[in-house]
Amino acid sequence: MPGVTIIHAAVFTAGALVGGGIAAAVSSRKQVPAALPPRPASHPIIEVGDRGRPQVATRSEIVPWQAALPPALKNGNPGPISDLLVRRAYVAAYDRRLRHPAWTAEHVTKALLTPDSSGQVNREKSTFVEDDEVPAQFRAHLKDYFRSGYDRGHMVPAADAKSSQEAMNETFLLSNIAPQVGDGFNRHYWAYLENWCRGLTNNFKDVYIFTVPLYLPKLEADGKWRVTHEVIGSPPNIAVPTHFAKVVLTSKPSSPSTPDIPELSLGAFVLPNAVIKDEAPLESFIVPVEAVERAAGLTLFSDAIKSNSKHICRSTKCELIVRRFDDVRKKTKAIAAPK
Repeated sequence: MPGVTIIHAAVFTAGALVGGGIAAAVSSRKQVPAALPPRPASHPIIEVGDRGRPQVATRSEIVPWQAALPPALKNGNPGPISDLLVRRAYVAAYDRRLRHPAWTAEHVTKALLTPDSSGQVNREKSTFVEDDEVPAQFRAHLKDYFRSGYDRGHMVPAADAKSSQEAMNETFLLSNIAPQVGDGFNRHYWAYLENWCRGLTNNFKDVYIFTVPLYLPKLEADGKWRVTHEVIGSPPNIAVPTHFAKVVLTSKPSSPSTPDIPELSLGAFVLPNAVIKDEAPLESFIVPVEAVERAAGLTLFSDAIKSNSKHICRSTKCELIVRRFDDVRKKTKAIAAPK
C-alpha cells in the first residue's frame, strides 16, 4: 500500500508518536547521562497558527525529546508503539495491543467529498482486507470478525473517501476498523452521526474530525468502577471498545469583511458501543473535549484552540437525520468463512 501524503492530515502524529522516536535512540552509542532531562508535555495535534487559523503541528514539535536511553534498554525499547498510517483520505494511529485504531484523523472539505469525475467510485468495489503495513504478529485478521457478533466498523467512513476508488479502498483496511454493535449502532445511529459530520461541510470551509475508540469504566453494584470489555477472535485478538468518540473542529471566515480571520467551533460526542434509539438527541452525548483527551491519553487541540472556539452546537444544529432506507446500502456484507 503506497504511503500517500495528504495536506493537513499528514502530520497528525501526536497520538501515534507518544513514546515514539525509539529506533534512533536505541541505536545511539552515546554515553548515557546520569539523569535524563524531563520529557515535555505532549504537543497538541492542532493549535492556533497565523491569524488564528487552525495549524497542524510539525513532527519535530510533536516529538522533540531525543534523550539517550538508560542501560536497561540498551537491547531495545519495547514501546508502546502506534503505527502511523498515512492514507489518501485520512491518517490512523494503529494500536498494536488492541488491534484497532487508537485514533483516526480527517480533514474534510466540500471538494474532498465530491466524487471524482469518472463516476466510477463505488463502495461495492471495495472489500475488507488485512493491512500489510502492520507487523503480522500485531495485525487484525479477517477471521477474527467471523461470527463474532460485531460489525467491522469504519472509523473513517467510506463515504468520506469518494475522491478515488483507491482512497475508498483504504477505508476498508482492518487498521481503520474496530468491532461495533451492528443493528442499532454501526448501521444506524453511528451512520447518522457520520452523515452529520459530512454535512458540516455545507456551512464550514474546513472540518477536522477525530474518531477515537474508548474504554470507559462503569460503576458496578458493589460501588467500584471497572472497565469490562469483550475480546473477539480465536484465539482472542481484537478488543471491543466500550465507547466511541467523535471530536469535530470547524473553521469558516468570521465575516465577509474579514475572510482571513476564522471563526472556530468545537465539539465532542461520546457514544456507547450499544444499541441507541433513533430518537436519542445527539446533544445528550456531548462531553468536554478534555474528557476525551484524558480518557484516550491524547492531546488533540491546544488550549488556545479550545478557549477560542464556540461549541459546535451553537454554530449549527446538532440534530441527526434518520435514514432507515440506508440499511439496504450500508448492510454489512456477509463475512466469508476463514481459510
